[in-house]
Amino acid sequence: MTTRTDAPTRREQILKEAARLFAERGFHGVGVDEIGAAVGISGPGLYRHFPGKDAMLAELLVGISERLLAGGQLRVSEDATSGDGSPETLLDALIEGHIDFALDDRPLITLHDRELDRLRDTDRKRVRRLQREYVELWVEVVRARYPLLPESEARATVHAVFGLLNSTPHLGRPGALPGRTATAALLHRLARGAFEAAGDGGR
Repeated sequence: MTTRTDAPTRREQILKEAARLFAERGFHGVGVDEIGAAVGISGPGLYRHFPGKDAMLAELLVGISERLLAGGQLRVSEDATSGDGSPETLLDALIEGHIDFALDDRPLITLHDRELDRLRDTDRKRVRRLQREYVELWVEVVRARYPLLPESEARATVHAVFGLLNSTPHLGRPGALPGRTATAALLHRLARGAFEAAGDGGR
């Protein structure tokens, strides 16, 4: 899977700092001037990029849901075209992709948990729809790997694994965790262990 190496745009810099500040102090605890200062522009200068904080929040939460789904779909597509993939290999790839999100975008996890209800109905419904599609993509892969696992149990297990992986904001300060490689490996083992436990029960 290809990864982007371009320098972030100013818009992306704004979103990254907004996510960090919103996660640390809450949506209403952060002003546009503070977000602007974090990226080296005036608060009013932000309005050249976003109409306001609500638009930043929407783009952050809708955007990460879109990226997770697109990443999962790309992994499925690459597996299908490689000709030598397997359900187990694809499941590992999905886990790795979600772990990258869980370790690299911890503020967005906090933001989703705390602020999703602040979105407009249309944006919130869009997030939920994208999340359902992402879950169902995983369910299909899990059932290909564990064909005796009932669909309802596969779906429940996927949600449980997401809860496990998305616990990263609660694991302590970044410096208190093992190195990124060790943490990713641990999370991967835990996720696979959950799927194996569910799969064993389906036999």
